Amino acid sequence: MREDKHSPWWKKAVVYQVYPKSFQDSNSDGIGDLNGIMQRLDYLEELGIDAIWLSPVCKSPQDDNGYDISDYQDIDPMFGTLEDMERLIQEAQKHHIKIIIDLVLNHSSDEHFWFQEAKKSRENPYHDYYVWRDGEEGTPPNDMRACFGGSAWEWVPQLGQYYFHQFAVKQPDLNWENPKVRAEIYDMIRWWMEKGVGGFRLDVIDQIAKEPDRKITNNGSRLHEFIQELSQETFQKGDLITVGEAWGATTDLAKLYSNPDGSEFSMVFQFEHIGLDQQQGKEKWDLAPLPFKKLKKIMEHWQKELFQCGWNSLFWNNHDLPRIVSRWGDDKEYRTESAKMLAVLLHGMQGTPYIYQGEELGMTNVRYDIKDYRDIETWNVYRERTEQGYETSDIMASIYAKSRDNARTPMQWDDSANAGFTKGEPWIKVNPNYQEINAKRQLRDPDSVFHCYKALIALRKKHDVFAEGDFELLLPEDPAFFAYVRTYLGERLYVICNFYGKTEACPLTEAWENMQLLYSNYPKGTDLNTYQPFEARMYLSTNDIVLVE
Repeated sequence: MREDKHSPWWKKAVVYQVYPKSFQDSNSDGIGDLNGIMQRLDYLEELGIDAIWLSPVCKSPQDDNGYDISDYQDIDPMFGTLEDMERLIQEAQKHHIKIIIDLVLNHSSDEHFWFQEAKKSRENPYHDYYVWRDGEEGTPPNDMRACFGGSAWEWVPQLGQYYFHQFAVKQPDLNWENPKVRAEIYDMIRWWMEKGVGGFRLDVIDQIAKEPDRKITNNGSRLHEFIQELSQETFQKGDLITVGEAWGATTDLAKLYSNPDGSEFSMVFQFEHIGLDQQQGKEKWDLAPLPFKKLKKIMEHWQKELFQCGWNSLFWNNHDLPRIVSRWGDDKEYRTESAKMLAVLLHGMQGTPYIYQGEELGMTNVRYDIKDYRDIETWNVYRERTEQGYETSDIMASIYAKSRDNARTPMQWDDSANAGFTKGEPWIKVNPNYQEINAKRQLRDPDSVFHCYKALIALRKKHDVFAEGDFELLLPEDPAFFAYVRTYLGERLYVICNFYGKTEACPLTEAWENMQLLYSNYPKGTDLNTYQPFEARMYLSTNDIVLVE
């Protein structure tokens, strides 16, 4: 393997997202915690990942699952103590794993000290840390709506002013126009850097430059000015991985966010591929078949547009999304094969892959009674659609497919009670299939989904073409195959995936027997151009590929 001293470490890294509440409980209270994560570091080192992205663990009243931070420099008691966090950082380093923490810099909790002071008077030094407008009760400054419903303005009688909140009422937006706010944030980030964290995920970072008087929330005129100052004052002072969440990102914006000069972030999360399986112009609960050819074109677009001028983040799953094997695979007859196929398809691309906890086991969606769900969004859609006259069976079909709780059920460690997650009562029910799908069983099985992910991670570290190669989509109009080739310094990596559950003849011909088969999720057969249901292969070659007319 050629070592490129100028290439950032995160280009060959693989990140593993932990949703701490559901990962491992160490004190039998039914809620996962930092000490529980420490207990599983051996497992994560065996998988081969380079960094853990922790969903929010800072102190919070948990009005929005920790995305409402009341103290950026303390840990929520639900998860442990600051000392536990410091120990996790140190123990992870012993396992060659960095810790990435989730920061919310667009807004704070209304229980944060800054806001408690800000609402005392207009003259308070912290008042201008937030976005305020004069007005009259019952007449907000404008008709802007919050993402979670209702007006984006909340009246504070004692001040005779409204404050702005893009999300929940208890999440007032910070005023990034105030240099004192920015200085406080930079001090806090440098404090975490001194603790030894390996990076940051920045929640809804494209909304920090909001301009509410112009009804602008994301991509405000000063956005990149703010981000570049943030990077210069913090991230550039360390060897970090930084990823910004930017729902409104285009490839042109992503080139700014992930400029190779390091002036902003390492990469961004973009979501253009995520909403494809919903009805055009509808919300996510209105289901539709996946437009497969469009998926190929979107993935190709991001691969080609960011090549050598930006960097991709690669993901199928996170804490807000359903399980990919249930969504675009087959979680019944071909669960193992389709989970592996989706892994191969993604991990062969250029970018930094993110594995969401349990994805490496092929964990699936759940089908609970409505009373057993815990997600407020799920409850709201059930209530609203019931009031609108939807059939209960249709409502539940949407919830089974798209509820965020699909991703939040406890990690399935073994076949003991509660899947080895807790000795207490879990905060949310365990998926009943844990006796079949669990880490203990898959670690012993060399053909498991776990060992597929382990192999793909190892290949990314071994072959430079994964990180550096260009991208060419093959068979763009084919209704069954997702195939592409990556090329770098004479190496050609072919990735060929039968995306569906029927045996198919692949319309590509080549002397495959003369290539190195890097990975296949089926035993090598005699007919190299016939692909079984959800079959995926990776070949390494220097030969050209030929299309059959």
